[in-house]
Amino acid sequence: MLSPIRIGIAGLGTVGVGVIKILRDYSNSIEIKTGRTIKIVVVSAKSREKNRDQPIDSYHWESDPVNLALRDDIDIYVELIGGEDGVAKESIEAAISNGVHVVTANKALLAMHGNKLAEASEEREVLLKFEAAVAGGIPVIKVLNEALSINKVTRVMGVMNGSCNYILTRMEESELSYESIFKEADDLGFLEADPTLDVGGIDSAHKLAILSSLAFGTNVNFSGVNVQGIEAISIDDIKHASDMGFRIKLLGVCEMTEAGLEQRVKPCLVPAGSPLGLLEGGTNMVVIETEDSGSIILQGPGAGRNPTAHAVVSDIIDIINGSKIKTFGVPYKLLKNALVSDFSVDAPYYIRLLLEDKPGALAKVTASLGKESISINRMRQYDHESSKAPVLIVTHSTSSESVEKVLKELPKTGVITQEPVALRIEELNY
Repeated sequence: MLSPIRIGIAGLGTVGVGVIKILRDYSNSIEIKTGRTIKIVVVSAKSREKNRDQPIDSYHWESDPVNLALRDDIDIYVELIGGEDGVAKESIEAAISNGVHVVTANKALLAMHGNKLAEASEEREVLLKFEAAVAGGIPVIKVLNEALSINKVTRVMGVMNGSCNYILTRMEESELSYESIFKEADDLGFLEADPTLDVGGIDSAHKLAILSSLAFGTNVNFSGVNVQGIEAISIDDIKHASDMGFRIKLLGVCEMTEAGLEQRVKPCLVPAGSPLGLLEGGTNMVVIETEDSGSIILQGPGAGRNPTAHAVVSDIIDIINGSKIKTFGVPYKLLKNALVSDFSVDAPYYIRLLLEDKPGALAKVTASLGKESISINRMRQYDHESSKAPVLIVTHSTSSESVEKVLKELPKTGVITQEPVALRIEELNY
């Protein structure tokens, strides 16, 4: 009989405890699927005495995850500590150097150091797996790395942060302000300790950088992601978008253009009746557009103990079953350094303005738009009682460069009483 696969787990938070529970509860199923038994040998966390719903007394304890990773009695090291540097990075590097396979859910670390870790793991002939790092329970990594491995991907887009989607959908249904729903989400524990990682778009950008590498065979380039969060979205924007048949979502989008690789995380308008527009609450959705198979839509929980822990265990099973898939789909030496595109593919835009309600004000706005060759598709002025007139404009498809220029020029007209807001309207191929 083959010897057991020996596991070391660093990080016993919600997900780590979930992994232990799954490995215990589904031990028979795992043995049937792999032909091997699994033995958790050693664990590590900040506190040994903390109350957990899974007993850990039967496992060896290491206070230092690096020491755990260097042990000679483990075959797979599971890193669930988090953080882009520090002990998480050091322990993964130690495991790789020790010839131990690695499973991680650490998207920040992969976004910042994935290239070097891929190189190191391939040189040591060990696997680095990270299904749980992107979109929790949605198997998007496996789909890109395996099911679509020879299918040309043209664009990947999606809602990759459940906290932001919760805030935006709650604002719409409650008609409360961003500040009110932000506090609600924070009180419910939906936000990171540093909430700007969520609402500022950084969490989504980490995930998008990873998906870009898998989709287009490029080195991970987090610094090349154009990031904008949802902090400036008002309840008026959400209402106005709804009036025109749209909903606002924080979208991560990557596509290879003639100008280079475009990666952007920004709040966008999407058709209300589209799959992305219908997405509610904390759910994630990733859409993969391909030349040969059309659009593939993956939807599911983006976080949470069970979905994330199951993704971790699926990677463990893949390793036991002898997976040979490279970290980012192809050997690291074949990953390309993609030219970064500075401006987005052309698209329509939603522009919200607050104008002085006086003759000629609107003419000055349209003149500014015309100067940048921006054509108006629809325009709406809302009833008002003050001397300030709210005006919404939906443009025909135009360049992000033209929109950026007009946003700088509009305040110079002397008729804008509030900084204008512009949101891209994402054109969907399904």
